[in-house]
Formats: sequence, C-alpha cells, structure tokens
Amino acid sequence: MSDLLRVERSGPSGVIARVTLTRPEVHNAFNADLIGELRATFRRLSDEQPDKLRGVVLAGDGPSFCAGADVTWMRASLGLSKEQNEQDAMVMAEMFDAIDRCPAPVIARVHGAALGGGMGLCAVSDLVIAEAGAKFGFTETRLGILPAVISPFVVAKIGETHARALFPSGRRFDAIRALRIGLVHEVVEGDGALDAAMDLAVADLLAAGPTAARAAKAIIREVRGLPHESTRWHTARRIAGQRTSAEGQEGLKAFLEKREPGWRGNSD
Repeated sequence: MSDLLRVERSGPSGVIARVTLTRPEVHNAFNADLIGELRATFRRLSDEQPDKLRGVVLAGDGPSFCAGADVTWMRASLGLSKEQNEQDAMVMAEMFDAIDRCPAPVIARVHGAALGGGMGLCAVSDLVIAEAGAKFGFTETRLGILPAVISPFVVAKIGETHARALFPSGRRFDAIRALRIGLVHEVVEGDGALDAAMDLAVADLLAAGPTAARAAKAIIREVRGLPHESTRWHTARRIAGQRTSAEGQEGLKAFLEKREPGWRGNSD
C-alpha cells in the first residue's frame, strides 16, 4: 500500500489480487516511482503459488484507467542524457514485462482514458474489459516521441496492420474500435455493468483449476516461436503432465462423477 498503488486481496482465502493505480489527480499517469512500484508488485505476485494467487485485477482510481506519462516526469526528462533516458525506458520495459510474465491471469478494468503507457497496460493484460465511454490512443507522436517501449507487447496483441494504422498519427479512438482490433475483449455500458463484468470474469477464473489456468496462459508463450513439429511434442507433453497431475485427475473424476471439483469447494 502506498500513495501510488493499492494492493488488496479478495475471493476465497484472498486468491484474487486487486492492484489499483491511485493517482487520480493526474489520471493515474506514470512517473518513475509508480513504474518502480508496479514492477516490484508484479514480481512479488509472480512468486506466489497457484493455490495462493489465481488472478489479478488491474484498475485505476478516479476518472481514468491510465492516461500515459505524467507531465512533471516528462518535463524532468528534458534534462536527461541519452544514456539516462535509455535507463529510464529500460525500467518501464521491465515493468511491462513483469506484468506480461505474471503466471496468473491479469484482468484489466478500463474506464475513462487509456493513453500511451496505459495502452501498454492493456496490451500486457490477458483480459481487458472496458466501459463504453473509454478513450484509447497511442498518443506519443503528438509529443514528438514514439510508442517504442510498449510496441513489442502491443504488436503481439493487435498485430502489425493495426499498429501501422494507429502508431504514426497518435489519433484517439473509442472502445468499439479497441474491441475490433483486439486490444479490448468486452465493452459494457456504465460503471455498474463494468463491475458486474469484472466479477463474472473473476468467477470464471475461480471455476478453473489453479494450475490449469496458469498452464493454459503459459502455453501461448511457449508455442509462439516453436516450429510445427516441436509444438506437437511440446503440447503432447504438457497435456499429459496436466492430465496425470493431482488437479487433472480431480477435474476429470469430478466431471465423470457429476460433482464440483475440489478447487471450487471454497468459491464464492
């Protein structure tokens, strides 16, 4: 808990972590301290075992999810050397990487504005649910810079064709376009509907086996760069390992016996 970030636990035995940006007065814009705290927080969460952490909700207090970089922080960068700017950018890249590599699924609750670095947060989240009035944009070029640090995550999420259409101009767009290009997965009307959609998404995670959900997320990264022959062997080994695990055996037995699996016994 800090002035920049709030971490709370919910769900049965606190297995859902809720990470909330708490700089509403600047629309949760990034500065060096917030970037450092997010990096440290997700690194800590990544060390938790599947039965202790089954999902992460990423959100922002106040009128916006995250409106990019803080003006004061950007002003300070004017006095940095190229080497210092590189170091600054590297810390931000490590922050996005820590979220992207979090073994537990990450769900983003997006409202208000998601601009610049806020788009990076959307890109590294596994499921993004947005309020219909939310605005999006890779606005860096309007400041004479570019969306470089977030680009590997964004291109992986929306593809090169949409990145090429949106990166150069910095034009803002609405939640429907964000949904169409795959940056957002669900759009709902109003804050009440947004909270309800988030609750349903969390309930879906709690219905899945803790290790199975993590393995399902991990296999996407694992098969991404493998040749076809290698993917066949890799995926066969992975499913065999999960089927013969205690969780896999319990899930299959529960299905055949028409009962709830053990991991759902303590669900809300």
